Amino acid sequence: MAFSTEEINSAIEEQLASWPMARENFFRLMESRRKPLQLGDLGAALQLNPARIVSTGAKVDTATIKSRPCFLCAAKRPAEQRVISWHNPMLSDWELLVNPYPILPVHFTMAHKSHTPQGAIPLDMAAMAEEMPDLVIFYNGARAGASAPDHRHTQGVLSGELPLMRLIEKEHRHEEGGVFFSDESGLSLPFHFISLIVTPDVAGMERLRKVSLAFGLDAESGEPDMGLLNAFFWIDSTGMLRVAIVPRRRHRPACYGNTAADIMVSPGAIDMAGLMIAPRQGDFDKIDAEIAKRIYGDVAYAEAIPQQIKHIFYEAHH
Repeated sequence: MAFSTEEINSAIEEQLASWPMARENFFRLMESRRKPLQLGDLGAALQLNPARIVSTGAKVDTATIKSRPCFLCAAKRPAEQRVISWHNPMLSDWELLVNPYPILPVHFTMAHKSHTPQGAIPLDMAAMAEEMPDLVIFYNGARAGASAPDHRHTQGVLSGELPLMRLIEKEHRHEEGGVFFSDESGLSLPFHFISLIVTPDVAGMERLRKVSLAFGLDAESGEPDMGLLNAFFWIDSTGMLRVAIVPRRRHRPACYGNTAADIMVSPGAIDMAGLMIAPRQGDFDKIDAEIAKRIYGDVAYAEAIPQQIKHIFYEAHH
């Protein structure tokens, strides 16, 4: 049994009623500003969201991670943060939580009960998407926007809010099935992605299994790294399970922390889905389409996805 829209809204309302800090952040979100960024065929947007500086500015070096309490572990979470019960017992290893630093009005975090680091894309995201079909479930690799790389977690927002999901459903039609590589599509994009349609048959299950093998390539060393990617799972309007993977090259763009051209944008999955987050007013005013393209090109693949990455999915595609 899937969560209804009413259940989702009630869960958020109940949490905000008992947690003043989260309530304040949700109310502040209503005041956030947004401006469009047309990036070729991707109709993206830039959002000013000061509360997200906690995530955007997070120090994720090993020493800092070890020295701070894990805010996703049950024993360390705020007392006000409540756990929402899943309908599906297959998700008993995951705790469903309202995100207290929202990017969008509906924003959940799914934290694993065990304190284990972000690793391969968790295939439990498929069950989460089926459980919450109004949402897109997304995953930040340890070096691709995760502010808590030491604790396995995913997140969810309303799927209709994200430009990349709309573009994928338009360009990779459900009747085509299989695998879609955006760099082979002729689309003009600031970065490239892999789209999969997971059908309820042997081929679809094999396609889903390969998702957990995906990786990015470190821009400096050239080495494969499962932490260098973002992933999205959602149910489309036809009821089909969709998966999108954005392989990454770097965690943060060259402008992040650069004294001469400092822009505090640290792209995670939401940013890669076409909603770039700027927590500072000056950056919001400065960023235009060209700067946004440069940021995306710094962290992902603007020209073509390396064959080494695409090879995982070739068997299902050709």
